[in-house]
Amino acid sequence: MHHLSIDLETYSSVPLAKAGAQKYIQSPDFEILLFAFGLDGAPVEIIDLARGERLPPWLVQAITSPEYIKHAYNAPFEWGCLSKYMGTLPPNQWRCTMFHGLYCGYTAGLDATGKALGLPQDKQKLNTGKALIRYFCIPCKPTKANGQRTRNLPQHDPAKWELFKEYCKQDVVTEMEIERRLSAFMPPDWVQKQWETDLIINARGVAVDLELVTGALYLGDTVRQNLTAEAVRLSGLSNPNSVAQLSAWLQEEIGEELADLRKDTVARLLGRDNNSAQVSRMLEIRQELGKTSTKKYDAIEAAVCEDGRVRGLLQFYGANRTGRWAGRLVQVQNLPRTYTEPLDLARELVKTRKLDALRLIYGSVPDTLSQLIRTAFVAPEGHVLIDADFSAIEARVISWLAGEQWRLEVFRTHGKIYEASASQMFGVPLELIKKGNPEYALRQKGKVAELALGYQGSTGALITMGALDMGLTEEELPDIVSRWREANKRIRDLWYSMDNAAVQVITEGGSVGVNGLLLAREYDYDNGTDCLTILLPSGRKLYYINPSIGQNEWGRPSISYMGMDQKTKRWKRIETYGGKLVENCVQAIARDCLAASIDRLEAAGLPVVFHVHDEVVIDVAPFADEDTMLSTVCSIMGEPVPWAPDLPLKAAGWVGYYFTKD
Repeated sequence: MHHLSIDLETYSSVPLAKAGAQKYIQSPDFEILLFAFGLDGAPVEIIDLARGERLPPWLVQAITSPEYIKHAYNAPFEWGCLSKYMGTLPPNQWRCTMFHGLYCGYTAGLDATGKALGLPQDKQKLNTGKALIRYFCIPCKPTKANGQRTRNLPQHDPAKWELFKEYCKQDVVTEMEIERRLSAFMPPDWVQKQWETDLIINARGVAVDLELVTGALYLGDTVRQNLTAEAVRLSGLSNPNSVAQLSAWLQEEIGEELADLRKDTVARLLGRDNNSAQVSRMLEIRQELGKTSTKKYDAIEAAVCEDGRVRGLLQFYGANRTGRWAGRLVQVQNLPRTYTEPLDLARELVKTRKLDALRLIYGSVPDTLSQLIRTAFVAPEGHVLIDADFSAIEARVISWLAGEQWRLEVFRTHGKIYEASASQMFGVPLELIKKGNPEYALRQKGKVAELALGYQGSTGALITMGALDMGLTEEELPDIVSRWREANKRIRDLWYSMDNAAVQVITEGGSVGVNGLLLAREYDYDNGTDCLTILLPSGRKLYYINPSIGQNEWGRPSISYMGMDQKTKRWKRIETYGGKLVENCVQAIARDCLAASIDRLEAAGLPVVFHVHDEVVIDVAPFADEDTMLSTVCSIMGEPVPWAPDLPLKAAGWVGYYFTKD
């Protein structure tokens, strides 16, 4: 078997970051400029396609031959580029070094991963690339100096072009070195197969209701203009959207100094009794303008391809540690819920751009548009969407992992975990916790405890989860924490067992088993790689790079590792603890359950167009009545997974013509 490492440099007038790779590649002016490659570790060569060079016949054959495994960093891009010219290439012949790095606990990005691995300077990505890409790979602004041209070609700056070729070759050098450094820690074959399935799902895409999208953009812009014009009339400000201008105006009107105009500040000011009508209306306008964002509609419009589908919505292994998917382009994993009723009428009014009718029936236009964003994803004519999601998947997984039998019995029977949790916490018979009984008030405590406390959270976690907004008082929160932990002793013990095992493995080496998980300290002495790993029941591993033990503020051992800080986006040392490790494992196991379901659905001829955490969306021609179609999908998702046959899984959902969630 030969290994062919590839990097391409390309041109397209479509903006890659906003539109996504598929629309970028589909552009009529898309062109591959440079093709750099390294075969079986030999020195990297480059083919200058922009200047008329052509791929040698052996290389053309290698691109489609099963005897050559093709490697690239962010391989879906190279796969898509070459598939445009050679037909859809077999995904099983491709390996993605970015995915390999993510699997091993590193970050995305060729440059960042190379630095995190400590590659020597001659193996690292060249830092000249961004400027060269801007010069050769995207349209340029026509000026007198450049002869009014809209694109820079090699002949316009031969020196830069030669540097660009070196940059392209160096990317292959870096990619091959990363692959070599990570070769001791390979993803299992079945996870590689999931990457291949993901490639097909992302290329398949999901249909979009463009009439709804353009209607929403028109109405959103109209509302924004109307509100801004009204604010100008009321205040006399030249730009009432300016925080500085509006703050100064409000301070003068109400006689109070304002530090900011955040959502909670505006809400507090609106609650004052002595506001003038003018001040109240300006604050209301500020609130409405805060809701008028149409960014997700903009994102759909930017990414939709000629056939009316959006592609590339998911990033395989995008979530470090757990291996869950991350959202891209439209961020389908972060869409508002849909409470608006009736939905069909609201969608029709948006599509026909009837602003006054929409406001009359539904109230706030911005809020209605926000809720309707989900429904922009639709089934094409003659098809339906089947949506199914796992019921309480994380609660089921943590119960199974900890061996908390009373909880597993709940999930194997009635499934009312909030009521059952309250029953266990407060010693009240389950049958009394129902609507109409005074004991039903306990359900709220059981619910917030279930949502907040599974991963070693305390009173702060309850507050974050909205306990105070639910009517609970701060004084009763410690009692809820202690009662939940007492009712879930096996889950509580799991946190501390994980913490102790991690500390032991990091300080002493070797491996320690905890409830079907195996924690180990793994080294690759040749490359100086050191990591804490957790082997999941599925056979997949979680990686924690360069683990270390320090001391926390309570004088206890503190576990840390090198990783990407999600807030600062910097590679740094991150602290963790038993409850957090349990959370990583639970979410990773839930992810593996979803991945297994996707494999089964695809094998059954039920094509997934996208998925969100624990939910799949299928686009298919109707093959039975709605109930039968839904029960078919839910039955497949509820099948036991081979590595956890006693984990009770259950799915529910709907069949319809557009995506929604209440």
